[in-house]
Amino acid sequence: MQRVRKSGILLHPTSLPGPGGIGSFGSATRHFIDFLHRSGQTLWQVLPLGYTSYGNSPYMCYSAFAGNPLLIDLQQLVEEGDLTAVPLPDDLSSDRVDYQQVIDTKLGVLHTAAAAFFAGGRTVRMDEFWHFCDTTPWLHDFALFMALKELYPGMSWSDWPEEIARREPAVLEKVSEDLGSRIGELKYQQWQFFRQWREVREYAIRQGVEIFGDIPIFIAYDSCDVWANPHLFHLDKGGRPTVVAGVPPDYFSKTGQLWGNPLYDWDAMAQEGYAWWIERVRSSLDLYDLIRIDHFRGFAACWEVPYGEKTAINGRWVPGPGEALFSALSAALGDLPIVAEDLGHITPDVEALRDRFSFPGMKILQFAFGSGPNNPYLPHNHVCSSVVYTGTHDNDTTLGWFSSLSAREKKMVLRYLDCTADGIVWSLIRTALASVADTVVLPLQDLLELPAEFRMNMPGIAGGNWSWRFGKNALTAKLAKRLLELTEIYGRARTL
Repeated sequence: MQRVRKSGILLHPTSLPGPGGIGSFGSATRHFIDFLHRSGQTLWQVLPLGYTSYGNSPYMCYSAFAGNPLLIDLQQLVEEGDLTAVPLPDDLSSDRVDYQQVIDTKLGVLHTAAAAFFAGGRTVRMDEFWHFCDTTPWLHDFALFMALKELYPGMSWSDWPEEIARREPAVLEKVSEDLGSRIGELKYQQWQFFRQWREVREYAIRQGVEIFGDIPIFIAYDSCDVWANPHLFHLDKGGRPTVVAGVPPDYFSKTGQLWGNPLYDWDAMAQEGYAWWIERVRSSLDLYDLIRIDHFRGFAACWEVPYGEKTAINGRWVPGPGEALFSALSAALGDLPIVAEDLGHITPDVEALRDRFSFPGMKILQFAFGSGPNNPYLPHNHVCSSVVYTGTHDNDTTLGWFSSLSAREKKMVLRYLDCTADGIVWSLIRTALASVADTVVLPLQDLLELPAEFRMNMPGIAGGNWSWRFGKNALTAKLAKRLLELTEIYGRARTL
């Protein structure tokens, strides 16, 4: 079978320009897709689109299924009649996302829109809404969970009244009635999120662009999923984790990383035929054409740390579900368009699991230099079944990365790329596109040659992440032409 070479851009929708203090599914989304089209790109990679919780990280959400209502385009609600105008303050930041300010203002506007929608009586849109409610199995639990989060502010679900935490049916029925109005508003938000994203995806398809999504392997403890399915996680009788996720000490950290996510009870998952994971991947395939699974090595074995530990030192490797999970997913869903995030401590069993299902792995060029010519991230060691990045959302920008290197390391990079320091960013982009790997994804920050302060995330730092936005005039015709020329040279451009 002939291999298809393709390339695209990594950009989370929150980073799009426009009014409202945060990127949305509005006109700027279409303009970005148009830019991808003009520059010959066929992929748009996004971070998880979930309803973010503490820290605003798309990798820490209240649900593995629900969407982030902050991405809803309010102008479309005006056009549909749910709003008479977009009443947002003029002082919302345009270059960084001030999440608290956006949450305080935008969710209030969505409250107003929902009230107008429900006051409108029986309409075609209302029928569409009720069809969404009736055919979305996770929706009611999620809306109830979020309404309860508001009723008991600042409390984890395990600290709610015991009969609610334990989900006694009669009690849940009663609180659902009591909170019915708010639950309806939350369902309205999810309906608008998914219908607007569906329109974005349809527009991308017409422009020859596939959406490349992202699934975190683990989920947040204080999430609807754990509250609704406690038997699928390692929890004690009080509903608190007995063990949590992390990674062991290594060269980068003497104490490892303590993530704190609850760990799956894979035996319980297997007894149910991995139904929860099947529905999770099925719902993701409704959103995306291709999916990256974060921390893929956790399916072979994960680092299990006893709950209450202050660091990840006292953990142990515990086997994951391995082939059984992906065989179940394949049987239920067919071919799996999955990319394995195989970075970090990768052992032969992880590689065997990845290769057993022909999942491409990842190659990060910023990791390629400094350990000799056998480094697997160096382009001359790449394999076709890979996705190459200059850097990911967790990396510095290429300009910031290069600036942080020692004089010796800079010399090594420049010798390999055969370029000068002034041309480092586009030389690394060219090197990525020239790779034998089938797929290349470039962070937009690198295409714009931005320095370190414009990176998306600084792992291990609690504040200030996920907030970068680009300017409305950044995607120029000159930039599109430059990217298109390189994409065509290396056989990655689709036919315009």
